[in-house]
Amino acid sequence: MLTKKQHELIRFIHQRLEDTGVSPSFEEMKEALDLKSKSGVHRLISALEERGFIRRLPNRARALEVLKQPEDALPASARSAANDAVSRATAAPTKVAAPANDVIEIPLHGRIAAGMPIEALEGQSSLPVPAALLGPGEHYALEVSGDSMIEAGIFDGDFALIRRTDVARDGEIVVALVDDEEATLKFLHKDGAMIRLDPANASYEPQVYQSGRVKVQGKLAGLLRRYH
Repeated sequence: MLTKKQHELIRFIHQRLEDTGVSPSFEEMKEALDLKSKSGVHRLISALEERGFIRRLPNRARALEVLKQPEDALPASARSAANDAVSRATAAPTKVAAPANDVIEIPLHGRIAAGMPIEALEGQSSLPVPAALLGPGEHYALEVSGDSMIEAGIFDGDFALIRRTDVARDGEIVVALVDDEEATLKFLHKDGAMIRLDPANASYEPQVYQSGRVKVQGKLAGLLRRYH
C-alpha cells in the first residue's frame, strides 16, 4: 500500500504528463507536495519505481512514465489530499519546461581507499549529484583515495556514488568493510569460506579474508569527476 505522499506524487506526475507531455522537475514536485528538500522527492520516486508504478526513461534526466495508478486502493481522505496537491500545482500558470538539470544532495562519507584499506565513513557532509546518475534505492558518496582501481576507470579524487546494500554478486565493485573498521573499494569475489577483494591495477595484490571479516556496505552505482 502506498503512503499518502506517494499517492500525491504519482497523481501529480500523471496530471502533468496529461497536461503538458513533460515530466515535472524535482523542484516542481517538491513544491507541489510541500516537501523540504529534493532528496525527499528522490526517495518517493525510488519507492514508486521499485513498486512498479513509474519508470525512468533511459538517457533523459526528467523523463518519467506512469505505468499504473493506485486509484482503487486510495482512501477517500488520501485521495482528497492528492487532489489538493494536484490542484495547487496546476493552478499556477504553466511554465516552459526547464533544462534537465535536477540535482539532489546525498551524504558524503569521507575518503575511501582504492589501494590498501583505510578507515571509512569519517564524518558526514553532502555532495550535489545530478538525479539522472542515481537509480532506485538509497545512495551515498565516498571520495576515492589511491590508484588501485585505475584500470576500471576509477582515479584518485573521484567521487564514488554508492548504492547502499549488504549483498552483491561476484565481480561487482563494492565498498567492503573489513573487521568493522576499515573499508576499501574493490571487485568482490567469493571462494567458499573466503572473500577475495581484487584491485584493478597490476601493481597491487588481491586482499583475501575469511568471509566473516568482510561486510558489503554498498556497490558502485556511478562516478563523479572534477577537472581542475
